Amino acid sequence: MIAVIDDDVSVCRAIKRLVWTHGIKAETFTSGIDFIAMLEALPSLKLDCVVLDMQMPGLDGLELQTRLAAMRPRLPVVFLTASITATARKRALAGGAVAFFRKPLDREIDNFVKTLRAVLEMERPDA
Repeated sequence: MIAVIDDDVSVCRAIKRLVWTHGIKAETFTSGIDFIAMLEALPSLKLDCVVLDMQMPGLDGLELQTRLAAMRPRLPVVFLTASITATARKRALAGGAVAFFRKPLDREIDNFVKTLRAVLEMERPDA
C-alpha cells in the first residue's frame, strides 16, 4: 500500500489509477496535514511507500518528510514534483528520499513504476 499526497486532486487520481493498473494499492490525500492526522489516528496502518509532492500549501513536501521521518523512520519517500531547487533536492536526499520524478510523468512512467516496485520489495521491519 502506498500513500499519494498531492494538493492537486487530478494528480492524486491519475497516480492512483496508474499504480492500480500495475497491481499496487494506493490511498490519496490532498493535504499533508490530513495525511499526518490519519497516521496519528491509525498508528498501526501499514504503508510501504509515500509519493509526495514538493510544493503544497500548509505543510510542504520537505516539512512532511521531516515529520514522517520522526513518526516512521523507515518509510520510503518518492518525490513527484513540477519543480525542485538544488537546495530542496539536497535536503530531501539528506532526509532519506529514495527518488525524484518530475511532473508530468509522461516519459518517466515506466521508471516511476519500476521504482515503486523496487521500493515495495525492500524489507523494512517497521515502516
